[in-house]
Formats: sequence, C-alpha cells, structure tokens
Amino acid sequence: MMESVGVYGLCGCAAKSKVKCDSRWEIPASETAPTSAYSSPARSLGDTGITPLSPSHIANDADPNVSEQQTFLVVVAIDFGTTSSGYAYSFTKEPECIHVMRRWEGGDPGVSNQKTPTTILLTPERKFHSFGYAARDFYHDLDPNEAKQWLYLEKFKMKLHTTGDLNMDTDLTAANGKKVKALEIFAYALQYFKEQALKELSDQAGSEFENSDVRWVITVPAIWKQPAKQFMRQAAYQAGLASPENAEQLIIALEPEAASIYCRKLRLHQMIELSSKAAVNGYSSGDTVGAGFAQAKEHIRRNRQSRTFLVENVIGEIWSELEEGDKYVVVDSGGGTVDLTVHQIRLPEGHLKELYKATGGPYGSLGVDYEFEKLLCKIFGEDFIEQFKIKRPAAWVDLMIAFESRKRAAAPDRTNPLNITLPFSFIDYYKKFRGHSVEHALRKSNVDFVKWSSQGMLRMSPDAMNALFKPTIDSIIEHLRDLFQKPEVSTVKFLFLVGGFAEAPLLQQAVQAAFGDKCRIIIPQDVGLTILKGAVLFGLDPAVIKVRRSPLTYGVGVLNRYVEGKHPPEKLLVKDGTRWCTDVFDKFISADQSVALGELVKRSYTPAKPSQLVIVINIYSSEHDDVSFITDPGVKKCGTLRLDLTGTSGAAVPARREIQTLMQFGDTEIKATAVDIATSKSVKVGIDFLNY
Repeated sequence: MMESVGVYGLCGCAAKSKVKCDSRWEIPASETAPTSAYSSPARSLGDTGITPLSPSHIANDADPNVSEQQTFLVVVAIDFGTTSSGYAYSFTKEPECIHVMRRWEGGDPGVSNQKTPTTILLTPERKFHSFGYAARDFYHDLDPNEAKQWLYLEKFKMKLHTTGDLNMDTDLTAANGKKVKALEIFAYALQYFKEQALKELSDQAGSEFENSDVRWVITVPAIWKQPAKQFMRQAAYQAGLASPENAEQLIIALEPEAASIYCRKLRLHQMIELSSKAAVNGYSSGDTVGAGFAQAKEHIRRNRQSRTFLVENVIGEIWSELEEGDKYVVVDSGGGTVDLTVHQIRLPEGHLKELYKATGGPYGSLGVDYEFEKLLCKIFGEDFIEQFKIKRPAAWVDLMIAFESRKRAAAPDRTNPLNITLPFSFIDYYKKFRGHSVEHALRKSNVDFVKWSSQGMLRMSPDAMNALFKPTIDSIIEHLRDLFQKPEVSTVKFLFLVGGFAEAPLLQQAVQAAFGDKCRIIIPQDVGLTILKGAVLFGLDPAVIKVRRSPLTYGVGVLNRYVEGKHPPEKLLVKDGTRWCTDVFDKFISADQSVALGELVKRSYTPAKPSQLVIVINIYSSEHDDVSFITDPGVKKCGTLRLDLTGTSGAAVPARREIQTLMQFGDTEIKATAVDIATSKSVKVGIDFLNY
C-alpha cells in the first residue's frame, strides 16, 4: 500500500487546531494502547498542543467545480430503470422542448412501449448482442438448447441496491446461471443508449453529432448509497459517455428529485387528481380512479405520435396555489424501489429545498412478480420451478411477460378473472418432471382461487391477483405513514405519485384511501416518463435544488489529546510521554443535516515527511449523528480520500506543507477539490467508495 502513515489534519478555522489523522490504522476497542503501533504524533507535529477538531462549513456560492462551466449543445438523460429504460433530450437553445426517444421496435399487448425493457443479451462468447425488446425477442426465438449458451439478463439494476459490499468485481447471474461482471453489463447498456441517442441526434441534425457536445444525465434512486452512484459513474466512463478528466460531462440525477423538478412545470391538463378536494382536468371526485386514468392514457396515446413535450418556462398552474414555504412529497414508485422525497418551494424562482433525507426501500413492482413466483412454487413445487428456470430459461421469461401484461389489468373494481397463458414447454416439462399434468397439480393444490382453463391458461380470480399486490403496497403505505409522522412532513400540501408502478390502480386507491384526507394526491399524466423528462430539466439547470439533506453522517478517524474522565481508558495511547486518544470520529457532516448547494466542508492535511507524495485518509459513515469514535456501533469504513501531491512541489515549498481540501456534500454525489497552500497548485484528489 502507498505510504500513508503520519498524516495530520489542520482545521479550516482561523486558529488552526492541529490533529493527527488516521490514515490506515484501526485499533479494536478491546486492545490496550500500544506504544509502537503509531509513529510519534508529537514528533510528526513538532507540537503537542492537540485540540479537538470541529467541522468548518463555508457557504460558497462560487463552487470551484462550476466556475469554468463547459457549454453543451444538448442534454441527454438516460432513465436506467429496473424493469424499463429510455432516454430523452433537449437542445440547450430550446430548453422548453423535451424530445422523447424514437419508438422502440417490438412491444407487448397492453403495455406501453414508450420505454424499452431493461434486458440485455450477450453471445455465448460474452460479447454484446442486443438490448431491450430486440434482446428479449431474439432470446425467445433461440432453440432451447442453444438458448442455454447465451447470457440473458433482466432486472439487474436491483443488484446495486441489494449488494452490501459492491465493488468493481461484483457479479451478476444470467438466466442460464452463468456469472458475468456487473460493470460490463451496465457499461454495455449505457453504451447502447449512447449510440442510439447520438444516432438519433445525428439524423436530426443532418451531420455527425459528437459525444463532446452532449451533457449526459443518468438517473439513480435517491436511497442509493455512494458506492452504487460511483459504480454507475464508472460504468458510464467505461461506456465512453464521459471520462474522469471530464467528469462534469456526466451528472447523476436522483429519480424523485427529477420527478419533483418536472412536477413544478405541470399544467392542469397534464395531471390527474385522485383526492376528492377538487376537480382537475375535468374529472370530478365522483369519477373512479380507473376511469380518470383510462381517459388520460387515451389522451396520451393519441398525442404520442409527437414525441416532443413542451415545458412551460414559467412555473406550472399547480404552483399558482403554492406559497413560499409550502411542502410536498414525491413518491417515486418504480420497478425495483420506492423512493420518497420531501421538498419545499422557494419563490419567486421556484427553487427547491429538501426537507427530510430521502427514504424508501425495495418496494417496487418486482415485489408483485416475486409473489407470483411464490404462488407458482406453492402450486407446482419449488423444486420444479427452480429446475424449469434453469432448463427452460427463455420459456420462464415468456411466462413472466404474460404475467406482466395481466398484472397491469388488475384493478380494485375488477370482477372477471384474469387469464395467464402457460408456455407449452412449461406444461410439457412439468409432465416429464412430475409424471402428471399441470391440471392435476392445480386440483391437488390448496390454491382454490387459481383454476385451470382448457385453453392452457391459469385463471386467476381478481382477489387472487389483488393478493399478489398486497405485501408490496402495504410496505409502501407503511413507509409513507412513518414519513407523515415526522414534524417536517406534517403540513404537506401535495403528494405526487410518479414512476411506472404509479400506473397501478390498486396502488393509487391505497394511497388515496390512506392519505387523501391529509393532502391532495396528484398523478402526472404520462407518469412513466415523469422522471425522464425531469432528468432533462435537471441537466439543463443542475442548480435548481438549492438545499439537500445528508443521508448519512460522514467523517474521518483522528488522534486527539487524551482527556482523563472524558475519553475511555481503552482508547489511551502513550507515545514519547504524550497521551493520545485514538479512533476519534472527526465529523464532516451529520445524518439529515441540511446542506446548501456549494456549501463546503474545509479541512487541511499535511504529509508527515516532505518526501511523502500520497496521503490516504479513511472515510467512515453512520446512520446516527451522535458518533464519538470510529469503533462505535453502526460506524462503517465506507471509502477513502486520496491526495496525490506529485507535480505540486517546487523550490519554494516549505518543509511542512498544508494541503487544503474542500468537500461538497450538497450535490447528488460527494465531491472534493484540494490545493497546495504554499504553491497554490491544485492537488489531485479522489473520493473512492468502491475500492478501499
């Protein structure tokens, strides 16, 4: 490992207190203070007057990263979803026009194909073959034995949320059970969107469109932790969207924030109000949710030939009812996750302020698919379903496509059964596997609300289908109830329901029943494209969200002077007669702390030896804000801050150098810049949450 011992930090306050930074060492709480584990901090410092360090915040509007703003001709946003994905773009000279990508080939009956399924197919040699409907249809048409050699992946985005130790080597499992590097798959998918978008832009412009003319925006759930965001950025670099040298070309947008930005612009005819307080768009409270939504979808279908959406450059009519300080909640319910964010409007510009840290969980529409799979296991046996998925992967995909289309037909007031076609290979393979028919299995099982139809279909009663939705919807409602208990959320005026799962009438009805008396519940008409359009607006004006909340407490480990009675005895380290307290958590920022865009946390570090060219400092995080030591319960090492001093030294450099580091927590990603105070040269700085 690079030399990192003997780093000490200086506070960014006027009277610079000095403190020894932990670069690498972590002493277990049970261990008594050794005398040889550390080089003498006193000798490194040349001074024994160590005092505790308090975070120094600077409200800095002139963010050093933004000062030399690069100009782009177009903003392209990629909504990389768990179940479906797509892109949209806007030319910076015509920011009021948002163009949604060309129509995709293929599609399913009863399913809108404005976006394409997030599915990818690799050849047996692991080379990229196709994406979306093309991947799915090609895979479906393969001979069953040949299909086993091809690598087909779907719904793989959830891996980034569920993997605790995400890194560059994290694997994904294809439908045939083979492993493939997650970074490769995400890079292939982003590269595909890059090529599609550049081709469409070139066709429209009539000449070759360069990647350097594009500012890219990629959407991620707000509840994703830093490693997942960094992973997405690395995949984008690998796909050629941007590069570490030109990192500003790519912006990571948080999905509910993007939706919130778009909802600000809504006109009355672009939304449906579920709550009974007022009629919007000609629907009175007497109309059923389903009827209103069906009319809206018909309106969208008729207007879909034009893929250009006009966005008012004024604030939409919905905001004419909002006053300074009014609050609203955005519930982004997608395929994999549900993300909740609470914003407050700041007039006259309509800037947004986050009031409570983003919350949510894995309560997306995939939960309904899992319930269906559990039902199949109950009827046909878990052993059979597992074998069928391995032996007939393409047929399993077909079965889930058939379920998806019927899932969308579920509604609170439905009375007639839903038919789900079983692939012939399912019926055939079951007979070989069990020695009796699918019909026999259904009769024998205790599941009386699923019947067998002579046309080779499972007939599900509406109650049976609704039961598959219940666990997921219950989780969403429970999470929202918890959120509404918070004082910051008590006086919310609107609740915007967005994301693909928001189209489900069962979810709409549940949200309306639980919260219709607390606030007005609004659904944008083209609800599945809300995030995509909002991400374009965010790319055009990334400074629209002025204040965010930190989801975690961040800090580093330092050495402070030992204070008898205040510090625990097991943290005592004596070296050269000086008593030190080890493992002290030096807090940069607290969980749920309000941070303005451009607000900086300032620290100064110095190498212990003039010859040292690299400083590596461990970063720790916790969900709690009352953290004293890096060994406290719930504190995890989550990344490293790396200062590279090569190329900054000169003849006039003093023996003890001060490297000033500025960290920005108010953006969608944590960023850092650093400068050598003596030479005023910038220092290469990297915050790494993946490889540490």
